[in-house]
Amino acid sequence: MKALGFPKSARLLRPADYSKVFDDVQLKVPHRNFLILATPNDLGHARIGLVFSKKNLKLAVQRNRVKRQVRETFRLQSDLPGVDIVILGRQGLANLDNQTIRDSLNDLWRRLKKKYHQSSPSRAAESKPAGRGTG
Repeated sequence: MKALGFPKSARLLRPADYSKVFDDVQLKVPHRNFLILATPNDLGHARIGLVFSKKNLKLAVQRNRVKRQVRETFRLQSDLPGVDIVILGRQGLANLDNQTIRDSLNDLWRRLKKKYHQSSPSRAAESKPAGRGTG
């Protein structure tokens, strides 16, 4: 049976990890209720950090519920590229039910993967000869 944990290796733990993402945003995936900021890392796997303010989610129980949903959908993503991700909550999250939050997040993960693959230059194209031979 597969372990269903959320190890420290999958989390942004230090303020420097968050600063790296905020200072060098290379991928942005906006949504009405979320904003995903991401930057590539050298670890070979994705890490996630969460930012949900009291301004947008007044009660701790609301913030914790949304964070649980984010962590669970992130944990179930098996093919995320090696990026450090910060998810910011926007206004209106408190009014959404869990299923709507999960659906929105799954769409955001799909869009993040698509943007990552579009933005990263293909290694195969760089290794091909550039142009025709002269002779």
